[in-house]
Amino acid sequence: MTDLLIWALLFTAILVLVVSVLVLKVIKIFVQHSLGSNIVDPKVINIHSLEQQGEEKANKISLWNRIMGLRPISEEKDLVMEHEFDGITELDNPTPAWFMVLFYGTMIFAAVYMFSYHVMDWGKLQEQEYADELRQAEEDKIALLMKPGNKANKINENNVEQSTDPAVLSAGGALFKNACAACHGENGQGLVGPNLTDEFWLHGGTIKDIFKTIKYGVPEKGMISWEKTMNAKQISQIASYILSIQGTHPAGAKAPQGTKL
Repeated sequence: MTDLLIWALLFTAILVLVVSVLVLKVIKIFVQHSLGSNIVDPKVINIHSLEQQGEEKANKISLWNRIMGLRPISEEKDLVMEHEFDGITELDNPTPAWFMVLFYGTMIFAAVYMFSYHVMDWGKLQEQEYADELRQAEEDKIALLMKPGNKANKINENNVEQSTDPAVLSAGGALFKNACAACHGENGQGLVGPNLTDEFWLHGGTIKDIFKTIKYGVPEKGMISWEKTMNAKQISQIASYILSIQGTHPAGAKAPQGTKL
């Protein structure tokens, strides 16, 4: 179906190009008749002979004029319709065949498009294409992260695991004090942000939930996204550290918020 649509669009583009050329040709002929472009230097060509050639050319209907549906200016007097108003007359000059073909062609294209996309659902609408592209981008992102390379880049919200390694927790604690303490307190007791040491969570309390919350943030609650400031390894270290301080009951802990895990 996609190939059919591509061919249809290509045909339409070619048709528009041809019509554009035809319109330019019509404009050129109109300008020639309006400005008398057939007149050349009288010093070179006899004026009387030139006028005869001009009359013969005007009376001759070329193949181009037949295709375009154009009539010589000399025949305008025969095309004047009987009715007139306030001295204004009208020529009986119907719409050219090529224009009518283009006009009805657009109607046929619209009918085929509506039948294909809105009736039979053979093609994908823009919303579906957008959703598919987002899903494909996410799959490509995960595939890229899983490729051999920097180990830190492999970690994401789908495969992150909690660590109890003292070195990891120490690194996570240092990062927490620099980045998170301003809102959650130096010991995770909660200030502007919620208490991170109890069993209650606003956005999930698993290692994957915490990693995701840190990575993407919660903009509506004032928490920024850290994915552009920290790499995945650093975010996972903070997430593991937060889980390690569960149940520590620091002084001045904020009241529970959210759902108990």
